[in-house]
Amino acid sequence: MNAELPRIETATKTGDEPFHADRENRPQTLLDYWRWAGSDLVSNAQRGILGEFLVGSALQMTDRVRREWDAYDVRMPSGLTVEVKTSAYIQSWAQTDYSRIQFDIAPHKSWDAKDNTYDSVNRRSADVYVFSLLAHRDQNSIDPLNVNHWEFYVLATSVLDERCGEQKTIQLGPLKALKPEQSTYDTLLETVKRIGGRPNSVE
Repeated sequence: MNAELPRIETATKTGDEPFHADRENRPQTLLDYWRWAGSDLVSNAQRGILGEFLVGSALQMTDRVRREWDAYDVRMPSGLTVEVKTSAYIQSWAQTDYSRIQFDIAPHKSWDAKDNTYDSVNRRSADVYVFSLLAHRDQNSIDPLNVNHWEFYVLATSVLDERCGEQKTIQLGPLKALKPEQSTYDTLLETVKRIGGRPNSVE
């Protein structure tokens, strides 16, 4: 049996790093790749990652590289864990109507990126969910970098477990019926702490 390979710890990059052939640099840089791959912030894939970044930055937790497929999106120093879900009315493609607002809330056998293990049962791993809605409805002026174009709804995971059980998705109306706390970007840190039951914790 092969020995277990350690997890790669990735350091944050600046964008100036060149592509190269061993030590022979190419003209392209990592920033060129980021521009090519990530400029369409309205697309489903990029919007989801951007939503995680916005929530993480509001919670002052973007000093480390994002861990894809981890059991939750943000872990605060207090131990409070946060799952971020995004949706939007506007898409990158031509639309005849706004998209239906729907969020993924399915329980999963979560994977822990730190030690490469899975839960034995389906569950919602985080303590708090932040539903991030890119709520702007005009294709000509939508700007995902404008935090005022977003709405944030914060809900304790215990409420989802009690009221939604094994339900896989939830639309905006039923979500609001669960009485999440709506927050702005600037008040998200305080709201998440309070909903997570740790309002006075030192971060």
